[in-house]
Amino acid sequence: MDWNPRGPIALVGTLDTKGDEVLFLKQRLAALGVRVLVIDVGVLGEPSFQPDVTREEIAANAGERLEGLARERDRGRAIQAMEAGIRVWFRSRRADIGGVLAIGGSAGTSIATAGMRELPTGVPKLMVSTLASGNTRPYVGISDIAMLYPIADFTGLNRLTRSILANAANAIAGMCGLPLPPAAEDSRAVIGATMFGVTTPCVNRLRELLEERGFEVLVFHATGTGGQAMEHLIRDGFIRGVVDITTTELADELVGGVLSAGPNRLEAAGHAGIPQVISVGAIDMVNWGPADSVPQEFRGRRFYQHNPTVTLMRTTTAENAKLGRIIAEKANAARGPVVILLPLRGVSAIDAENQPFYDPEADAALFGAIREHARVRVIELDAHINDPEFAARAAAELREMIQRSGVGTPRSTSVTS
Repeated sequence: MDWNPRGPIALVGTLDTKGDEVLFLKQRLAALGVRVLVIDVGVLGEPSFQPDVTREEIAANAGERLEGLARERDRGRAIQAMEAGIRVWFRSRRADIGGVLAIGGSAGTSIATAGMRELPTGVPKLMVSTLASGNTRPYVGISDIAMLYPIADFTGLNRLTRSILANAANAIAGMCGLPLPPAAEDSRAVIGATMFGVTTPCVNRLRELLEERGFEVLVFHATGTGGQAMEHLIRDGFIRGVVDITTTELADELVGGVLSAGPNRLEAAGHAGIPQVISVGAIDMVNWGPADSVPQEFRGRRFYQHNPTVTLMRTTTAENAKLGRIIAEKANAARGPVVILLPLRGVSAIDAENQPFYDPEADAALFGAIREHARVRVIELDAHINDPEFAARAAAELREMIQRSGVGTPRSTSVTS
């Protein structure tokens, strides 16, 4: 990882509107013996003190002149320019920075996290944001950004904001100053797997079987960002084989649910040419938030209340036919070895006889479309996706493809500190 844990902490904020708070954080960090590099990303007003990295420098990184942005007084364009500029700055300094602490409202959060997302996984990143109790996905993305809600807005220092900001300073100082566990030299090939609560028994058993054979398995929760994170690591060459058991994010993308991973889900492994086992875990469901958040057009559908904040909607026969074709066509485009594994007795824990999403007709449409359109090997098992034999077959197929291709073959199972 190109990261300097002994480097200074980048402290990001808009010094025209949050100058008192940023100065308080700088002083707290200095009292803790931490080196600080203050970055000003404000545009319209004058900075309340002199930063280490000026707003003019950040704007110039985006090919903009700060005077022009201020003169236009177009808040949206100014934010976009500062986002672009700070991304460039962090990319150029990623090997020098020990961590990042930022504070902000909507604009400051958008700008600061754009820069944070340019840093490698493992670099401490803490965003104190008035948006931290809402939907943080646009800001966190697939990065390891921690977000802290300040309760009160940043309109000057008071007993509450001082307490919250002091905690933030202590937290980032601890993250940057305390040692991590010794890095392990691990020569095991990394395998990516996807899981949902309703496919957990399958993936847990699959992980055990692969780890017994000398692989390291990273399991990604198929919540949209989980699928995106796995495919990002595939593109970076970190993952050498995939058991994509839980492709449920495709259903959300097709129907409009809240856990889509975007239109390019299930493509990275194919483009990379690495071995992949694909299955249809949790394709029986589309995800929504609380029950009252389900769009009116779907109110007549079959639902299951997973918990107070998650409402599951059963996919229809027609939707399953479309999903089967989508999966088959994405598999057909793969440059490397691929197999599709079908569990004929159900695709999730609640898609089984006497369970709320049991629908043999919808499953048959899914399987039939895959049979019709797939030009890759399709294996059908008379088993439920969570049956031990299904996990065993998935593990065996992946091992065989890896052995045959020589891609990602484990060299050793030893781990040294």
